[in-house]
Amino acid sequence: MIKAVIFDMDGVIVDSEPVYLKIQWEYAKKKNPDVTYKQLFPMVGATKKDAWSVMEKAVDNGQTWQELRTEFKEKIDLFTNTDYQSIFRPEIKSVLDALKNQGYKLAVASSTQIDVVEKVMKVNSIYTYFDTLVSGDQFTMSKPDPEIYHYTAKKLGVKENECFVVEDSPYGILAAKRAGMTVAALYDSSFHFDQHLADYHIQNVKEILDILLKMEKS
Repeated sequence: MIKAVIFDMDGVIVDSEPVYLKIQWEYAKKKNPDVTYKQLFPMVGATKKDAWSVMEKAVDNGQTWQELRTEFKEKIDLFTNTDYQSIFRPEIKSVLDALKNQGYKLAVASSTQIDVVEKVMKVNSIYTYFDTLVSGDQFTMSKPDPEIYHYTAKKLGVKENECFVVEDSPYGILAAKRAGMTVAALYDSSFHFDQHLADYHIQNVKEILDILLKMEKS
């Protein structure tokens, strides 16, 4: 029986991934004008090392991924300059209302740093819906390692098989599956993610309400 619903943030609650990637692409093009937007697709949802190794290969100017990432962070405040209200998925609020009324425990498990997670929740007036907010910065390993999901289940006081996760990237889906959780993949039209490992495939977050109702009855 499902007792908790856990949301990824980037790509699920806010459509931030294309915004972030376009900023990173502009940075890459200043170093190598031939870098294409599509070349950087594998950065989305990846660990820091894997993401910036993609940047290193695309830029190909002799700088290491660590040097590129450090320089980027020194020059560009990615999170402060993003308008999270404009990319918030408006249907999220009604879904959270319904889930809360039905007694589900709610959490966010995001690879993004905790201050940004809290900011996104607060500016979109959904902070109080969640029983816990968890950031990948709290762990040694990032998604697709399942540690973040094991920890979130423990914080919620539920078993892993009692958790229903909403994700979009292959890394997040794999992390939740490795943790033994049920996963719904929100369709991605920007990067054409491989989402085949998910248990359910949805076009809109509202669809999880029907899925959970059917699971309850089965």
